[in-house]
Amino acid sequence: MSNLNKGTEKVEVTLKWDPSPIGAPDNDLDIIAATYTGDGPHGEPAYLVHFDSRSPDGTIILNRDSRTGAGFGADEVMTLELNRLSEIYTRVVVGVAIQQGEGRKVFGEVPNTAVLVREGYTTLTENDFADVAEATAATVAEFSRDQAGEWRFRAVLRGFDADPNAFAGLMGA
Repeated sequence: MSNLNKGTEKVEVTLKWDPSPIGAPDNDLDIIAATYTGDGPHGEPAYLVHFDSRSPDGTIILNRDSRTGAGFGADEVMTLELNRLSEIYTRVVVGVAIQQGEGRKVFGEVPNTAVLVREGYTTLTENDFADVAEATAATVAEFSRDQAGEWRFRAVLRGFDADPNAFAGLMGA
């Protein structure tokens, strides 16, 4: 019997925020995707995709990266082609981290933050980080393979008080 239920196939994650005031340190936020195998679905990821990187097979790519939040529209854009991801990967977690190079900064201090996860024209989730205003990083989405091998989406807003390197090891917990 064939399966008529389509899972999540190709997703775009966009992130935007306003630049810092003139003279203040830049607001630099980053989208991060962590992939996990069936043998290790939690803890340390099999690999990460973030600025200056992409997945080994090209299925997860950061299309746009901003260090300041200046410009129109989305400041960062990541594309996840889940339908092309190798079958050994069973879980992908997407998060956002604030660079902490100029001192500790939390989401509540970065004006007009917004993350949007879409599949085609369908919005899967959107968030402004207000519920994790005191966090320096947060997970925003989780994709998992079901028994039939189809990808399923779950909105997961969970805040962390960690720099981007530490967050990368925590986001799959």
